Amino acid sequence: MGVGGSIESVSLSGRYFAVAADAESNRKLGGSENEVQANGDRSARLIKTITPFKLDGLTLDVDDLNGDQEFLQELADRNDFFSINITYASGSIYQGSAQITDELQYSNSNATASVTLEGTATLTKQ
Repeated sequence: MGVGGSIESVSLSGRYFAVAADAESNRKLGGSENEVQANGDRSARLIKTITPFKLDGLTLDVDDLNGDQEFLQELADRNDFFSINITYASGSIYQGSAQITDELQYSNSNATASVTLEGTATLTKQ
């Protein structure tokens, strides 16, 4: 039986962030994406493309007094990847090395920031 629900927490470069309970995040583990291309004799070729992992739709609790938005921007400004850990409602924990992609914006009404993470190799289960 699968267990869904809220993401419990995210750790970015060792810093803990709570995640909005109603955030709908999508997880792509990374690895290979496959395409089949036809040949003229009706046979086919398999084309495998390596893809990075991706987490989108993360809505992080951001505290201005802690400088959370500034911390997130510093991570985005880095020229390398940083460690991440994500704990799901099922109790599963995934880890990887990532960078913030897409637009990083703070919502003052909700005290949250929407974050997309993409990373090297694959997102692995601990």
